[in-house]
Amino acid sequence: MRLRVEQDIFAARQLGREVARAVGFEAQDQTRVATALSEAVRVLLAAGRETHVTFTVESHGVPSLQVTMAHSAGGGPARVAEQLQLVGRLVDTMEVDDEGAGTTVRMARRLPLGAPALTPTRMDEIRANLAQHVPGTPLDELAVQNQQLILALDEVRAQRDDLARLNAELEETNRGVMALYHQLSAELEETNRGVVALYAELDEKSVQLRAASEAKSRFLANVSHELRAPVTAIIGLGRLLTDSASDKLTEEQRRQVELIRGSATDLLSLVNGLLDLAKAEAGRIEPNWSEVDLKAMFGQLRGTLRPLATRPEVEFVVEEPAIPVMRSDEVLLAQVLRNLLTNALKFTEAGSVKLSVRPVGPEIAFVVSDTGTGIPPELHERVFEEFYQVPGSKPISGRGTGLGLPYARRLAGILGGGLRVDSVPGDGSTFTLQLPVDAS
Repeated sequence: MRLRVEQDIFAARQLGREVARAVGFEAQDQTRVATALSEAVRVLLAAGRETHVTFTVESHGVPSLQVTMAHSAGGGPARVAEQLQLVGRLVDTMEVDDEGAGTTVRMARRLPLGAPALTPTRMDEIRANLAQHVPGTPLDELAVQNQQLILALDEVRAQRDDLARLNAELEETNRGVMALYHQLSAELEETNRGVVALYAELDEKSVQLRAASEAKSRFLANVSHELRAPVTAIIGLGRLLTDSASDKLTEEQRRQVELIRGSATDLLSLVNGLLDLAKAEAGRIEPNWSEVDLKAMFGQLRGTLRPLATRPEVEFVVEEPAIPVMRSDEVLLAQVLRNLLTNALKFTEAGSVKLSVRPVGPEIAFVVSDTGTGIPPELHERVFEEFYQVPGSKPISGRGTGLGLPYARRLAGILGGGLRVDSVPGDGSTFTLQLPVDAS
């Protein structure tokens, strides 16, 4: 298209809008292309020379519509670029240069993604339609431009109303957020005060419990010390009464004295158990770490506990240790194993009582198993409580105090390990003492 006079600006605007519509631009983009073209042509025609306008569709890379305006007068690209600075906002790219023969303005805008494919056939149709295009009068173009302006104003007004509504909603949301923030802050502060008060109460309760535990330990120790002397005296007097050097007693008197001695012995065992438990709870038992010869220890246990296994229907087995030496407290370790074996012998009527040892990873497990009556699963932890005995269980020999297992578990903790039981009623019980191989 060649432009010579100012009236041609309207024709260029109309043609620019038709080209933009034909290649697939929406109405707003059509107006942008037409406005940018008419303003650029107006600036170029102000120089008084004719301008050639060429429309090109670039299909390679990013599809775009390019408009090239060649002005015959040269020497003024900087001035033209300055005048077209605002026009550059309507298109994607705009260049102004001086190629020697005159000033050239190039503008380009990307085609929308939904635009139809511009095949050669489609391009021929567009060229044919544009060739038949008859430009309207300036008044017609002015009417179209006014309609576009009214539509743009309506759109701007709608966007302004939407923006005002969004601002109001945002302000209301901000007020709600601030109110929620203040509410959560107040609740958090109140919760923090409650947590601090709870911790203070827990600390106070902890101090009270520690004081009560210490008082209980002192009470048990004092009572045990006070009871031990008279009980020992009763046992000694009973022994003197039944001694052959003393006056001869009748059978009834001897039987009664033996009952007194037996009760006193049971009471002394209970007192000793209370005293040992009180020492363990008070933390007054300090382990003496040393190398322990397990083979020698097992031999001593076998020898000292053999007299308790007097029933021929119960087999007492102490296996040779697979680990000959470990680091622990020999006295405390022997005491735990002795308590477990004594319990097993007391409550096993027939079958066997066995002591074995095996490595379990970096630890060592001492296992005392028996074929006694067994313990129900719900009572596995209760047997480690002071003075608790399984309902219905009756020792075959001697009497139980209910302190052996609690004391054994406390000693296991002092040695750096743990004590647990696995048992099924009717199938016996297995107590496992698990300790580190090298404790210190």
